[in-house]
Amino acid sequence: MSVRHALLALLSEGPKYGLQLREEFEARTGEVWPLNVGQVYTTLQRLERDGLVESDDAGPGGREKTPQKAFRITACGETELAGWLRTPPDLSAPPRDELVMKVLVAMRVPGTDVHEVIQVHRRYLVELMQQWTRLKEAEVHGSASDLSLALVVDAELFRLDSVIRWLDAADGRIKRAATEPPGPSSTTAAPTVPGRRGSRTGPSLH
Repeated sequence: MSVRHALLALLSEGPKYGLQLREEFEARTGEVWPLNVGQVYTTLQRLERDGLVESDDAGPGGREKTPQKAFRITACGETELAGWLRTPPDLSAPPRDELVMKVLVAMRVPGTDVHEVIQVHRRYLVELMQQWTRLKEAEVHGSASDLSLALVVDAELFRLDSVIRWLDAADGRIKRAATEPPGPSSTTAAPTVPGRRGSRTGPSLH
């Protein structure tokens, strides 16, 4: 998650103070991602250094005008924000997912039942889904609906569901591989993973 761009988005609404930015950031993201006020000011300092925001703290001779800075977005900051919003995240290569790595490693560790490992993680993910589902139901039946929180909860439920589906697919594939006789060796080159360095078969976005 890009905190710097989230702060730019909040400042696009008008000048704000650091504490105000932290409070609004947490409110706009459904209070799912708490933000340390020190991180807010560190990010604002870098944004100001890069010319993306400006503050009104310093008067002539470096004296402070006000006890608390108000920050505002610059024209360069608006351009940066607009570009970030329209730039797709890099999903061309699979991330180094810890759960995927554990399953791959479990298949090779002597004395380890990879199916048991998969079920341990599956049960944990199901419990997480139940917690998020209860939160969603409480939000639906609550007196005040929070659209930001509802979107975050939906995204998390879809993400967890996809991971559980992958675990089920992996479990089935591993079981089938254990019962199938090994096929004849092939001299055909292995397919190249999309996004891997040197790939000639990955998807082209041009």
